[in-house]
Amino acid sequence: MGLLWSLRPVPGSRTGLRLRRKNVIMPMVFHISVYDGHISQGFNQLSVLESRVIERWYMAPGVRRVDVQEKGVRGTLFIPPGPGPFPGVLDLFGVGGVLVEYRSALLASHGFASLALEYFFPKEAKATALNISYFETAYQILQDHPMVRRDKLAVFGLSFGAFMTLALVTYSKIIKPQCCVCISGSHFIPENKSLPKIYADFRKSDKLRIENNQLIWRNIMLPIPADPSIKVDVGQIKCPLLFVNGDDDQNWPTVECAEDMAQIMEKAENRHLLQVLTYPGAGHLIEVPYTPHHRASNFILQGSNKKVLLVWGGQTKPHADAQEDSWQKILAFFKQHLYQVA
Repeated sequence: MGLLWSLRPVPGSRTGLRLRRKNVIMPMVFHISVYDGHISQGFNQLSVLESRVIERWYMAPGVRRVDVQEKGVRGTLFIPPGPGPFPGVLDLFGVGGVLVEYRSALLASHGFASLALEYFFPKEAKATALNISYFETAYQILQDHPMVRRDKLAVFGLSFGAFMTLALVTYSKIIKPQCCVCISGSHFIPENKSLPKIYADFRKSDKLRIENNQLIWRNIMLPIPADPSIKVDVGQIKCPLLFVNGDDDQNWPTVECAEDMAQIMEKAENRHLLQVLTYPGAGHLIEVPYTPHHRASNFILQGSNKKVLLVWGGQTKPHADAQEDSWQKILAFFKQHLYQVA
């Protein structure tokens, strides 16, 4: 699999490209060829010694993909093969501006009905979707589906989706999952402002670092504020929480956030619910296994629609190892809490 996670853009490609699968119905197709000798340039003009085509599927045979557009909610539900009903997962990615389906497709391939939720609509300037009621409606749609076990649900968030996961399981009276997973998340937002304004203000912050014309946001959220009013009160969390991060995250100070959350939960006597996985050399974008590592890539600042090159962090091999190991532990965590016999 090293041939996949070590992929790089072709020399001369546009700066800041990031490889992600948009159409999960079809596989990603890889052409692997062997040439005579170790050649870095001009090899495609030589005769191929051997060649193979490899397909990487995100949907196992029998997985169903269902568009969801009801009660104002948008997303895609992936249902595993078989009679069901299945444990359900509400899947929240970050604020990249597109619906991300490949993680939910893989979760369904492992036996979990997963709703990939679209919750940020920058082209429509719809920040109102960040209202807690939107997520509660999505959770109820998942919960009420006949192929989903309403008593076995989880919430799964990455980056800003992880922040929303913490907020939802803490404050919502409707969203009461059996467990939740957060990757590269934080339990607070700087200065408690609306998300679009945060991104706009990032450009003005004296803590913003710029290296090789690339933006590093990590220090903007440091030091971790002492004021509890601008943090999610994770001391109220009542379900098991798996918190995954990398110690080379250059986007958010996730290691420091995990330490602060642990202290809060220790005081609230619910620290036993928190499990933290910190991976040396891993960055912010801890994706599904064998996804190519991107230390930096293009990102649209939602407050201005301006494209920047944002640093995520991570070293290629350690980051790839973190993606593989964390995915297995996440699946095991879900199976433990969503398949266990009551």
